[in-house]
Amino acid sequence: MESKVKITGDELGNVIHQSVNNPEYGYVRVEQVRSMYDDNGFLRRRVVSALIQGSMEDLKQEGYYLGQELPGKIVIIESLNPTNKKDHTKNIKTAGNTGVVCKVNGKPIYRKTIYTIISNLTDELVKHDNVDEIKAANNVSNVKLSAIHPAASSEFNI
Repeated sequence: MESKVKITGDELGNVIHQSVNNPEYGYVRVEQVRSMYDDNGFLRRRVVSALIQGSMEDLKQEGYYLGQELPGKIVIIESLNPTNKKDHTKNIKTAGNTGVVCKVNGKPIYRKTIYTIISNLTDELVKHDNVDEIKAANNVSNVKLSAIHPAASSEFNI
């Protein structure tokens, strides 16, 4: 089950953030807790976030406030095409905390999230094929985990 989309803020409670590149524009950050299932059917509840971008004037007129619940959802869109035309190093998908870039035929997968009120819009996911590289990186993490929690690692084959 998905939670409601909520407006988040900084440590002072500010929800509208001005662009560092153009002071006329800004964004509001939203979050949603989603149920995510891996290839083995393992459930993980994850916080997914997105930015609502717009002119500072429009964002202020919407009257967004900290903790406000919004209709709609956050959708994940993955692609083999860069999501930022000026900087192809932005929005590259990595495998968990390993730092390994998820790839298909040696090409990086790009990942972005969007807030939408379109109810039939769904995630567009790309399956990576550099499984061995990711498994090797995860094995290093699992050795550390089994030293800390030996029962958990054997019970869940991690």
